[in-house]
Amino acid sequence: MSRSRLSRIRQVALTGSVLVALGASPGLSAAAHPPTTAPVITRAGLDPALVQGRGAAVPFVEQEAESAFTTGEKIGPSREAYTLPAEASGRTAVRLTAAGQYVEFTLSRPANALTLRYSIPDTATGGGQRAPLDVKVDGKRNQTMTLTSEYAWLYGMYPFSNNPDVDPNPGWWKPEPDPVAKPFRPNHFYDEQRVLLGKTYKAGDKVRFQVPENIPVAWYVLDVADFELVAQPLKQPAKSLSVRHFGADPTGRYDAAPAIERTIAAAKKLGWSVFIPPGTYQVNRHIVVDKVTVHGAGNWWTIIKGKVLPLAQPAPDQSVHSAPGFYGKYAADGGSTKVHLSDFAIESDVRERIDTDQVNGIGGAIGGGSTIQNLYLHHTKVGIWLDGPMDGLLIRNNVITDAIADGMNLHLGVSNVRATNNFVRNSGDDGLAMWSEANPAGLVNHHNVYDHNTVQTPVLANNIAIYGGRDNAVTDNLVADPIREGSTLHAGSRFNSTPFEGKLTFARNTTVRGGPRDLNWDLGLGAIWLYALQSNMAGRIEITDSSFLDSTYNAFLFVVDWPVKDDYAVTNVVVRDVKVDGTGTNVVNARVGGWASFENVDARNIGAPFVNNCGTFHFTGTSEFDVRLVGDSNDGGWTADAGAPGHCEDRPPVVPPAPPGPWN
Repeated sequence: MSRSRLSRIRQVALTGSVLVALGASPGLSAAAHPPTTAPVITRAGLDPALVQGRGAAVPFVEQEAESAFTTGEKIGPSREAYTLPAEASGRTAVRLTAAGQYVEFTLSRPANALTLRYSIPDTATGGGQRAPLDVKVDGKRNQTMTLTSEYAWLYGMYPFSNNPDVDPNPGWWKPEPDPVAKPFRPNHFYDEQRVLLGKTYKAGDKVRFQVPENIPVAWYVLDVADFELVAQPLKQPAKSLSVRHFGADPTGRYDAAPAIERTIAAAKKLGWSVFIPPGTYQVNRHIVVDKVTVHGAGNWWTIIKGKVLPLAQPAPDQSVHSAPGFYGKYAADGGSTKVHLSDFAIESDVRERIDTDQVNGIGGAIGGGSTIQNLYLHHTKVGIWLDGPMDGLLIRNNVITDAIADGMNLHLGVSNVRATNNFVRNSGDDGLAMWSEANPAGLVNHHNVYDHNTVQTPVLANNIAIYGGRDNAVTDNLVADPIREGSTLHAGSRFNSTPFEGKLTFARNTTVRGGPRDLNWDLGLGAIWLYALQSNMAGRIEITDSSFLDSTYNAFLFVVDWPVKDDYAVTNVVVRDVKVDGTGTNVVNARVGGWASFENVDARNIGAPFVNNCGTFHFTGTSEFDVRLVGDSNDGGWTADAGAPGHCEDRPPVVPPAPPGPWN
């Protein structure tokens, strides 16, 4: 939600503080001969069989660097915020520190393209630097990538800074412990880059990422590589106008925005669509779309790329910068309908978070039977941020990575939107959010669905978060590795949201390594947590048919903030047909008044008593939060008096669980 370079000596110091102290393991000798081993394929860092049927069906295959052959050293696992292992997929990565060191992957199926997620150091004064990394296939050099930390490495407190010497914000709440030394709270370490290999390589071929000679940085950290077989560019459809015919430059040297706008105007008169052929098109501002179809040749081939530029004076929407994006008309101007955007990429240039800036990939109000699909949105503030009122939109098959704020947010009176089969990684705030903000017109987010999405490694806040609204649903998603101030699934009466009404459904979701420690509270969250901060949460919330795997602290957290603990409650929560495999502490942590029922909730590898019932901390002899066990259907270690008062331990010790496995 809306709320850098180090010198070589300081780089090494930072390396020691966030890597070595967290258990980096010795690597193999650079002269070692790589063994012939089968590739290890994962999803969210787990065996795909454990998350089958959940999340997005993506065109790429994920391989973790720590499971590949390497002459570097593994870092992690660790879940402590402000460290490189914690922000890595699976909480583990590989560090390379010397020329010739490498990570080598074995292809599991044919591929002609890859995406590498990595980190390199910042500079002493901030702003990032660049470093080469060789790509070799079967021992032959394919190309040299140019890695960058220009889009990573933020410091300090909200809204964060690119300056590693930044001090805490005056007057801002700062309860969490911090070291005296600078940099202050480094975070958002990773970036990713896509590479076309120029030919198709077969299963069994080996792709090596190797540090070249005379490296300009102290280290490289490689996290995960995604391998993909990219299809040939799509052909221009019938009854479409090409932006090339209206003067758009495909080399990226000249501003293509006016030509794209001329093409849109002509296509609307003819009732035709707009085609953007393969190429890189420079766009540094919004392209406004309404009642038009704009499609590219595929998001690996058609690239909309531009800069974040300062405006001479603030825009009416309070922006102080422009950046590339496709926007519907704002709701105040009537919004846009019958918009279809597909098969192109937006490569933006957002390096700092300014919440008043409209520098998102897709924005405005887009409804009325519109579609947004097959896009790749990179380095935006938010990938897709839509401001209602608006109704009726399908968002599917998109990839949103390295956003500096949310991946996607449906805000203010948004209804009948389905976001399905999207992949979101490394957002700087909530991965997917629905924010039903209170407003004088009484608009409410309603009948929206987030289903079959994969959301990984949000640096701040939650993988999927619902803030108020009526009759919304979160189903069939795979969500993993939240870092701080949030967890994998969340519903909260927060940020001036409307009350929860009707039924909120969480069904058939799998959470992986959720339930982190909230650093401000110094308290373990749940893999799913419900938070009554500004009103009662009395609408029905159903949590069903789901799996909570390897939670750092709790599986479920029901909580209220201390100043309003006697004012608001969480009630009418139904938990049914759920499997909990691994918690560092409890299955249920209740720190609020109210009740929830539990039926057929099976749990194993639990680090503390199943229920920690602290209620509102009055200890009056009555149960302030009623844990209602339905019959004898709950297996593992539940007890009949689970909801009774007195079973309260403020901060139980963490017992890291065994890795999750098949459920017999």
